[in-house]
Amino acid sequence: MHCPFCRHPDSRVVDSRTSDDGASIRRRRQCPECGRRFTTIETASLSVVKRSGATEPFSRDKVVAGVRKACQGRPVSGDDLALLAQRVEETLRASGTAELDAYDIGLAILGPLRELDEVAYLRYASVYQAFESLEDFESAIESLRGDRERRGEPVTETADD
Repeated sequence: MHCPFCRHPDSRVVDSRTSDDGASIRRRRQCPECGRRFTTIETASLSVVKRSGATEPFSRDKVVAGVRKACQGRPVSGDDLALLAQRVEETLRASGTAELDAYDIGLAILGPLRELDEVAYLRYASVYQAFESLEDFESAIESLRGDRERRGEPVTETADD
């Protein structure tokens, strides 16, 4: 780490602290040449490999933007979307992989979105998983009903049932 004041190529760590959210480390450093102190913040990078092969940094904002479309007209707030994006990022970081396929991010979104809003989940899943028929929707809906029954929640039946 170069000193930002005298550009000396080395520094000594005086103090290290983890941020409140645990996503970064704040280090207080001192230059052995000029004696001045400065602070660095270290975070682990998370990269997304797109279908085209291009790599870009992970962005919570892109997760929110993608999910927001599925949540249009649903009782989902901006705070709900921000929490969902945070959960997705935490899940991805917990995998221990620095580079992720865009497809893996979509899979990581499905679980928290399913918990947040079932209709938004169906909308997102229908595009993400490329539903091609009514049977695909029926299968996803049956899976949601089964989850509700396992949790002991009431399941509303349609006129067709």
